[in-house]
Amino acid sequence: MVIETLVGLALAAGPVERRELLGYSVRGRPIHALEVGDPQGTRRVLVVGCIHGNECAGTAVTRLLANSAIPADADVWIVHHLNPDGFRLGVRQNARGVDLNRNFPAGWRPLGQRWDPTYSGPEPLSEPESRLARRFILRVQPALTIWFHQPQTNVRAWNRRDSQAARRYARLVGLPFRRLPVPPGAATRWQRRVFPMARTFVVELPPGPLSARAARRHAAAIRSLTRSEFAISEPASRISSSAFSESPGWTSTPRTASSITVTSKPSRRASSTLDFTQ
Repeated sequence: MVIETLVGLALAAGPVERRELLGYSVRGRPIHALEVGDPQGTRRVLVVGCIHGNECAGTAVTRLLANSAIPADADVWIVHHLNPDGFRLGVRQNARGVDLNRNFPAGWRPLGQRWDPTYSGPEPLSEPESRLARRFILRVQPALTIWFHQPQTNVRAWNRRDSQAARRYARLVGLPFRRLPVPPGAATRWQRRVFPMARTFVVELPPGPLSARAARRHAAAIRSLTRSEFAISEPASRISSSAFSESPGWTSTPRTASSITVTSKPSRRASSTLDFTQ
């Protein structure tokens, strides 16, 4: 992996900021993670600004978070765009028409066909973006993960453990909390299986761009949860043994944009089935 050290002394306590190349999208676009805070901290948080290419208002929060003071003893990882191809195309799916949030192994099942809103891909972890996310999360082992989506305007989680953190976040930002089932193949469902003692939930922002004031409110809520008991890392022994035996055969060799084409026309149609999905 390529790690570029950007800032070594951002705060008086000696936190670091570094940018790490996680891998490449279907079309060869780089996907980075930014680490801010204390790498040796006991509080480890991951925030993903965008996994669906047409639901990227959360990047306003992650970019603000990346440029703000991080609570002491906290190691915060930020991924602005997990789906850069979808963002460039203006669609939910990646460049192969797969919904990345239906492509993780937990509860995966065949759903739809290419360019359907919730097409789950030919098999779990069939997409380079979901594979690199899996590798990255297994290595970082965040105690708390927040995934931004749109446009349902709520904070959602399913089980009791995740709901505790999600409810507090909802109160801090002034959004309703909704206890909703996690879709098959969703990233949060996979994290729940692999890290049963961690917490992960979804923030559904309203449609359209996020105002500067709202972005500040969400960034402040993340910093608040980072200081809470929800962000304290559990021992590595709590990881599920099945986490390392769920990936199909694949190669990590990056492909360039010039060598890959989209074989079907992207669909931008909305679907009523998305009302209760993330």
